[in-house]
Amino acid sequence: MNSTPYTVADVMTTKVIAVTPSTGFKDIATAMEQWKVTALPVIEGEGRVVGVVSEADLLPKEEFHEHRPGLIEQMRRLGDTAKAGSTRAESMMTAPAVTISPDATLPQAARLMADRHIKRLPVVDADGSLKGIVSRADLLKVFLRSDEELATEIRRTVVDRLFPLSHEAVKVTVTEGIATLTGRVRDSHLIGMAERLTHSVEGVVQVHCRLKAPASP
Repeated sequence: MNSTPYTVADVMTTKVIAVTPSTGFKDIATAMEQWKVTALPVIEGEGRVVGVVSEADLLPKEEFHEHRPGLIEQMRRLGDTAKAGSTRAESMMTAPAVTISPDATLPQAARLMADRHIKRLPVVDADGSLKGIVSRADLLKVFLRSDEELATEIRRTVVDRLFPLSHEAVKVTVTEGIATLTGRVRDSHLIGMAERLTHSVEGVVQVHCRLKAPASP
């Protein structure tokens, strides 16, 4: 009964700048600057994602540029010192890459980003081939839907379906993403469900459910 949830495929960027394992340090840094991104997927073959190289992976080279780390520091930061001496993506990238499927829901993508402390995810198909990239900003796109669009969806997917006999008595308004439902409905036991389903409409920020039971005779 709920509307179809938005998926990663709905909001991802399909034009993706990627590098190969043999791409050099300077070319990686140049691509990040040119395209204003903080991470690049590393692909091989026909587009299979094998890793991700980020600004954090490049920073050790700058950090250790002016001083050579001592033995103790080298032992303590083996990963960083190894990256500092690297010149190609394959030895600097984080692998395996944390990826997500195009049909994953936006909450699933947001949870994965939060759990792994990353800002963007390569989107891959069942074969691991790159299809796009989704960022934190992409996940917020649903909140840019117009109030009119949200009101129309709430009425179509919630009110008309739950209250086929009394839907005309229900008023749906949306202001800056905040949805308000007012009116009297015959099936008062469905009021709670109407509130929950309205909350689940992608782009709704908050819900004020003021539906009431039929007036007493």
